[in-house]
Amino acid sequence: MIYLMSFIVVLGILIFVHEFGHFIVARRLGVGVTKFSFGFGPKLFGVKRGETEYLVCAIPLGGYVNLVGDSESEGEELSPEMEAKSFNNKPTWVKMAVVAAGPACNLIFAVLVFWFVFLGGIPALSPKIGHVIPDSPAARAGLLQGDVVVRIDGSRIDDWEELAGRIRSGSTERPLVFTVTRDGAETTISIVPEMREGHTIFGEKVSEPKIGIASGAEVIYRQTTMWSAFLQGFKETKKLVYLTGMTVVKLVTRVIPSDTLGGPLLIAQMAGDQARQGVSSFAYFLGLLSVNLGILNLLPIPILDGGHIVFFAVEGVLGRQLSVQFRGVAQRVGLALILMLTALVFYNDIARLLAR
Repeated sequence: MIYLMSFIVVLGILIFVHEFGHFIVARRLGVGVTKFSFGFGPKLFGVKRGETEYLVCAIPLGGYVNLVGDSESEGEELSPEMEAKSFNNKPTWVKMAVVAAGPACNLIFAVLVFWFVFLGGIPALSPKIGHVIPDSPAARAGLLQGDVVVRIDGSRIDDWEELAGRIRSGSTERPLVFTVTRDGAETTISIVPEMREGHTIFGEKVSEPKIGIASGAEVIYRQTTMWSAFLQGFKETKKLVYLTGMTVVKLVTRVIPSDTLGGPLLIAQMAGDQARQGVSSFAYFLGLLSVNLGILNLLPIPILDGGHIVFFAVEGVLGRQLSVQFRGVAQRVGLALILMLTALVFYNDIARLLAR
């Protein structure tokens, strides 16, 4: 049950945030909104304020926004007042802003979620050695499992990321001087890195300086202020935007195999697992998915927000709207691509379940 509830909460929040972005920017830029719904399916209750009906529907898996004049069908009759608020009659920049607001709201939401997470402290792996590879430079120099690296070449080391970065930037011709604590005392050890093959997070082979150590599982939390937590939340969002974009590129270029993609079943499983680990882990997962939803919606595929933005950009260059027929064909192509992707991720999800 926790997996189902976590899935509903995650998907409901993320899609609602996305649709709220469209809604609020449309209202600010003078585009009429006839409906703003939380959930889909049968109406549970609602209230009308002005031209907008605010609804709560039975299926809490997101929401939707109906804009005045946003219809692919010709002959839609509008009153003169509504004609002025019609989405299709607005300047190109207004259309692009309304469409881009959904993904943008997902990214802003991610920053706020990560801000909340980091207010409790910024997590990082401890610079404590979890494993020393036999016959590696570290092993030959005398570095031991359990040693805690406190300085390299006199510069302070606070976490594993700093430690790994100093090793990667080192030279295979000059030793790095490690200062470690062992049994309550400091010990100095000189280690010359060797060029060894490794893998990026995308599975690509790289050759870089290494000494043959691996981190442990110990996590430390650095205390922070509200402002520095916000900056860290922004940096985390920026990092995940890059990683999401690069993942799409690597999938298209087939560096990453398509069977690594996951769908609703994988999301439900991961959401449930994170919920079991606590509020902070669940919130981080929510922010991660919000970044993914925002970036993937910006892909230039008809039916997605990115596809609409491309259409509006072309219209801005041509100085006229694209024909309803052309847009209809493009939307069907986009829908076919999305359905194919949906089928793939469902297949991957089912294959994972059967392999367990």
